[in-house]
Amino acid sequence: MDRLTTLSDLIAAAKRAGADAADALLVASTSLSVRRRLGAIEQLERSEGCDLGLRVFLGRRVAIVSSTDPDPKGFATLAERAVAMARVVPEDPFAGLPEAVAIPPRDLDLADTAEPSADDLLARTAAAEEAAMAVRGVTNSDGADAGWGRYEIALVGSNGFAGRYARTSHSLSTTAVAGSGTGMERDYDWSSTVHLADLGDPVAIGRKAGELAVRRLNPTRPKTARIPVVFDPRVSGSLLGHLTGAINGAAVARGTSFLKDRMGERVLAAGLTVRDDPLRRRGLRSRPFDGEGMPGEARAIVEDGVLKTWLLDWRSARQLGLGSTGHASRGTGGPPGPAPTNLWLEPGTMTPAELMADIAEGLYITDLIGMGVNGVTGDYSRGASGFMIRNGQLAEPVSELTIAGNLTDMFQRMTPANDLEFRRGTDSPTVRLEGLTMAGA
Repeated sequence: MDRLTTLSDLIAAAKRAGADAADALLVASTSLSVRRRLGAIEQLERSEGCDLGLRVFLGRRVAIVSSTDPDPKGFATLAERAVAMARVVPEDPFAGLPEAVAIPPRDLDLADTAEPSADDLLARTAAAEEAAMAVRGVTNSDGADAGWGRYEIALVGSNGFAGRYARTSHSLSTTAVAGSGTGMERDYDWSSTVHLADLGDPVAIGRKAGELAVRRLNPTRPKTARIPVVFDPRVSGSLLGHLTGAINGAAVARGTSFLKDRMGERVLAAGLTVRDDPLRRRGLRSRPFDGEGMPGEARAIVEDGVLKTWLLDWRSARQLGLGSTGHASRGTGGPPGPAPTNLWLEPGTMTPAELMADIAEGLYITDLIGMGVNGVTGDYSRGASGFMIRNGQLAEPVSELTIAGNLTDMFQRMTPANDLEFRRGTDSPTVRLEGLTMAGA
């Protein structure tokens, strides 16, 4: 089945049903996943699916319908249903398809030819879990998971746009448990990549999960203090998440962002740069075009601490009197909305050890809990656990803490280390922040 022809037929059906304009999205997927715990297979699942989404426009009225049946025999009914819905919804003054833009050829290397078998995945989980259990102090396992997926995305619009691409994913994770009774602690490690060749070594992943779990044993709860706080890379990316939430065009247009009036101003510490690049080869969020058929481009979101752009799809761009930045993201059942792609904070020059060297007493965070962030005011309060820093070194584990501050101030006091790795899609090196409040005992 030719995906673009299928979607073109669906668009034609929408036009016959009375739509002024329409676009259609198809996502075809195949996935295989396994889970192993203590030597036993707990899950082995393979799935295949094909999801369709049709968005129709009647003037400024918009409706979306979705289906899991790509058979053209049902297209007339699907289109008629969408048009009937569009006739009764209120007008959206910012709705409409964009003018189609040609997408230049791009070699993003997003589709791996390697398709693992269930035995391959089980072998990886076995190696990871056994390596975790071999770590001294590990007493149990929460299991190991491995997966593979292939996804094909096709988008066609009545504006003349037609595009498709495929991407693959490989993943492996394991969680180890240390200690016993009420003193048990757990931790994890993982790897997720587009190509199998880039996936982390299962034994190294398992060993690290075990070592991290043992390191967390016997945590204490320190006294409340105002101290320097260092974010481990697996949680420092959350700070970028709060930043992109505040520069999301939809939030800015609604006036619900604490950065809504800060375009062209310094919002991060001088020297800091945040980049977004949908065209990074083998990137976890790379794509040749966005959810509205717009070509993306590498750009500095923040440069030398200064905010350079909002993240915009066409609807939020029209509200703000601007143009799309190619950040529309969507599924088959909902409208597009702005979202980052491969996002990262540029690294600094110091190693993590050098970043902590002058801290007499501080906090090193490895885990965050809850979502206590006010997007309107920037007030920040989240549960945390990790380790105390004493005389520049990691010391005893700590838990049941809350860290609090305001993102406006926190962003101005960030210092990154030099250990950036691309592992998550939103990536950051170790980051030090000054003067946060740690609420403990």
